[in-house]
Amino acid sequence: MRALIQRVSEARVDVAGTTVGQIGPGLMILICAMQGDGELEADRLATKIAKLRIFRDAAGKMNLSVADMDGAALVVSQFTLAADTSRGNRPGFSQAAAPAEGERLYAYFARALADLGITVETGEFGAEMAVSMVNDGPVTIWLDTST
Repeated sequence: MRALIQRVSEARVDVAGTTVGQIGPGLMILICAMQGDGELEADRLATKIAKLRIFRDAAGKMNLSVADMDGAALVVSQFTLAADTSRGNRPGFSQAAAPAEGERLYAYFARALADLGITVETGEFGAEMAVSMVNDGPVTIWLDTST
């Protein structure tokens, strides 16, 4: 699985003009299931993200996890993270999991993160979404379970 995470002071996702997910301080997580991914990868990624120490402590050092600071996560499906741009100018997405499996693993990942004690909001799988956020730092980190 691939994830792009951003430390945010706030984030929101709207579908057809209606807010479907919104958080205050925490993590904006764009997530993509890749071909061959399963629950093991989703669990590993959820655990890594929940423990990732990228929030400031009292001394201003990145030393706290989202769980430590009682933050939340906004999880949004993003199949374009599977983009292959190695040939030509039009990205290919054939490495992404099939839609049904991608949706299953997206929901599984969100539940796994919630089971780790993180408050989780989500977007709507497969929908045209308007995502807005205030990146805090900015801090943006790319994670891939295949590496």
